[in-house]
Amino acid sequence: MMKNWLAAGALALSVGMTATASYAQTTTVPGEQVGLATGAPLPEGIYALNTFVYRINENTGPGSVDVGVNIPVLVWSTPLVPLGGRIELLVAPPTVFTFGKNGGPAGARDISINVGTFVGGIWAFDLGGNVGVSLLGGVYLNELNGDRGVLVSNAGTFLGAPVLPQLASNTYRAGIAISYTGDGYNLTANLTGNFYDSPASFGGPNIAGFGNTRGPFTISDSLNLDLTATKKFGKFEIGAIGYGTVNLDTSVGSLAAGNRGSFSLGGLIGYDFGPVTAQVYAATTVVTSVRRSETVEVWGRLIVPLYSPTPVAAAATPIMRKY
Repeated sequence: MMKNWLAAGALALSVGMTATASYAQTTTVPGEQVGLATGAPLPEGIYALNTFVYRINENTGPGSVDVGVNIPVLVWSTPLVPLGGRIELLVAPPTVFTFGKNGGPAGARDISINVGTFVGGIWAFDLGGNVGVSLLGGVYLNELNGDRGVLVSNAGTFLGAPVLPQLASNTYRAGIAISYTGDGYNLTANLTGNFYDSPASFGGPNIAGFGNTRGPFTISDSLNLDLTATKKFGKFEIGAIGYGTVNLDTSVGSLAAGNRGSFSLGGLIGYDFGPVTAQVYAATTVVTSVRRSETVEVWGRLIVPLYSPTPVAAAATPIMRKY
């Protein structure tokens, strides 16, 4: 069961979104892949995974918000193994939520924002010795069904828009991961790149009374690094995690202007219930290039195998008799 649920995580490379350009405007949420052996091939079958993060921002000024991201993923690990690497296909429709931190007329209303549906695939190899390596490619279809997001006060006045200007462009995603899963360990490093057609604009006109919500916006390409070091003790799992992001264009005019990135450290605990595996992890910012962008993040995840091929029954051994 250990191998199965770790591999399920390997393919369920969930997708998500930061809620403000000032944090890190990468479309893929930093930290969404920790706790998963993302380098390991997934056994043939169909898997569901749901990851949710609640980000508590330390800024408590007027209009400030906490952020939640829900990332449901459906994964099909196909029977195709070209050159020894399994092909795995996945789809995910993330949603971002913002929650106003203050009441009264100056507080922000709660909103939800659709991130463009992610479609992609993974080519994962078992190198032997409990080591696996995977390559990921895909795209967030932001131009098809991504939202801009408009932040409004409880009194109905404009606070900010667009909340997610990076969704003006489809996000092209590439990644590479390596995992060691022997002796109950999950030692994984996962590097993810997000690339944009920049500058980019939302379709349609600006939203009346809300300034420039259409663009064009100069969007920085970004790199995320997710690190996991955990060990299983029976049905329990415990260990350390770390994750961060680097923006490649921090020039004036970029959505990431002056924000080189950040890095967070924390811990993870998981439990194998049999048909379902659950994980909870938390982390806090330890390095950031933006003053007062520190956050505490609490994550929850469920991994559910939905289908696996029925094993072929062994042929009955003929009964030999002497007459």
